[in-house]
Amino acid sequence: MQSRCCAGLLTAFLCCTNVGEVSAKEPVTGTHGMVVAQEPIAADVGLEILKNGGNAVDAAVAVGFALAVTHSSAGNLGGGGFMLVRLANGATTFLDFRECAPRKASRDMYLGPDGEPTRDSIFGWRSSGVPGSVSGFSAAHKKFGTKPWADLLAPAIKLARDGFVVSEPVAESLKSAEQLRQDPESKRIFLRDGDYYKPGDVLRQPELAETLDRIAQHGAREFYDGETAHRLAAAMTAHGGLITVDDLKAYKTIERKPLTGEYKGFQILTAPPPSAGGLGLLQIMGILTGTHYDSDGPNSTKAVHYEAEAMRRFYADRSEYMGDPDFYVVPVKPLLNPAYLAKRRSTIDPQHATPSDLVEPGLPKAMNAGITWYESTETTHYNVVDAHGNAVAVTYTLNNSYGNGITAPGLGFLLNDEMDDFVAKPGAPNMFGMVGGDANAIEPGKRPLSSMTPTIITKNGKLFMAVGAPGGSRITTGVTEVILDVIDFHMNPQSAVDLPRFHEQWKPDILYLQDGFPAATEDALKKMGYQVKPTEGVARVEAIVVKGHTLEGGTESRLHGKVAAY
Repeated sequence: MQSRCCAGLLTAFLCCTNVGEVSAKEPVTGTHGMVVAQEPIAADVGLEILKNGGNAVDAAVAVGFALAVTHSSAGNLGGGGFMLVRLANGATTFLDFRECAPRKASRDMYLGPDGEPTRDSIFGWRSSGVPGSVSGFSAAHKKFGTKPWADLLAPAIKLARDGFVVSEPVAESLKSAEQLRQDPESKRIFLRDGDYYKPGDVLRQPELAETLDRIAQHGAREFYDGETAHRLAAAMTAHGGLITVDDLKAYKTIERKPLTGEYKGFQILTAPPPSAGGLGLLQIMGILTGTHYDSDGPNSTKAVHYEAEAMRRFYADRSEYMGDPDFYVVPVKPLLNPAYLAKRRSTIDPQHATPSDLVEPGLPKAMNAGITWYESTETTHYNVVDAHGNAVAVTYTLNNSYGNGITAPGLGFLLNDEMDDFVAKPGAPNMFGMVGGDANAIEPGKRPLSSMTPTIITKNGKLFMAVGAPGGSRITTGVTEVILDVIDFHMNPQSAVDLPRFHEQWKPDILYLQDGFPAATEDALKKMGYQVKPTEGVARVEAIVVKGHTLEGGTESRLHGKVAAY
């Protein structure tokens, strides 16, 4: 068995042990309800909703709005995301409130005179897709909520109007956010025109409070066809943006069927397209099946090798076959066919890394004859489980940290730069280094491909786990690794979340190792042919595991998340 020693940020809980005997901090537990989120104030908001009789969806909606105030780098009104719901009675659904391209968007809108991508998909008013978060939370509340809508927004309104105490992480994040300096509104609100917030200061956002109050009084349609919508559209017109009132009026949350699969007796419920994350999760697990990749323990050279090779093959498929299912037929069944996964598995060399140039999208060319087969780092994720066993996993985002850095004048919320998740030019990488093809090209009304992977797992019909993460293209790998650490290596959720992770996304052909891997493992992987690069993190995973009548929570303690439970 391969040994490993304490290193980097993990010295607080790893102490020179064998990989099969990893010791870590005990998870926070609860018996009635739990909220795991990446910002403590918002986690507490959700817990109070649960304590006051709200269900998991009520709490999820309240957390989402609270994060729009306290976690401005990713929590939002101006972005979008996904919500996965599993009720205690077994009913499930997936709410897609991903941003979509405005009607004025066009395929080559981000190409310069030289035919190469510009930076306009990341910076400036033209980088924003039509926001979906308010619509998504409203759709969830109408379908499953039990508390009055206004009650769920009340904590966020109070936090925006009265302010909240700025923590050290928030102060550091705001001060380092270069894009906030480029927009007068953002600079005024979040940077105090250069008089930066310090830990202990109070951050008040009165314009955001007024926007939230209108939404509380008049419902989500106020955001899409009321004062907020008209003011946002007018600002877009004034600054060369593309979003119009007609775009906002036309926006709809789409209810989709969750993607399902099975792994070693566990039932996996995860994100369908336009997320590639759920397909990736199930593909990676399917390729690993039967390899005995886990025989040497977690993060052993063997485990990393097989997991990385499975990741490599998924990301190759992702580049070719995946996009918005409302615009392309997505080959979900072919990509998850056991025979196809076995063929992909058979191409893994047990002793050597496979150069990415030798790995191509793997579906037979004949399948494409006459048919088109298609399917941030600053995102945030949270999980909620209530006393009845209802579970919600939410991932939502502005794409880049603080989106494009622009605050809608007089409205108080930041805008997304989600248009960068489309392919501006086939084969050209986006901000995460991801490459793609025509399946994810820009079209009016289309939703860009996502890596967000909110996932709920059951066993024998009972809730077992809720998990997800932010992290751009690394979301899928981070979530998959934590699930494997819990299921195959029998870790509690906190141990699994804190274990160093790794990431391989086909192109660029690099294996990223998070701080904490021993030098011996890194050297062994290099000898196998991997080009290894260090990285500070691979996604920021949040997880809840049900153990008997107890809920166990794991959060990125290095990054100031919180498990709130009672």
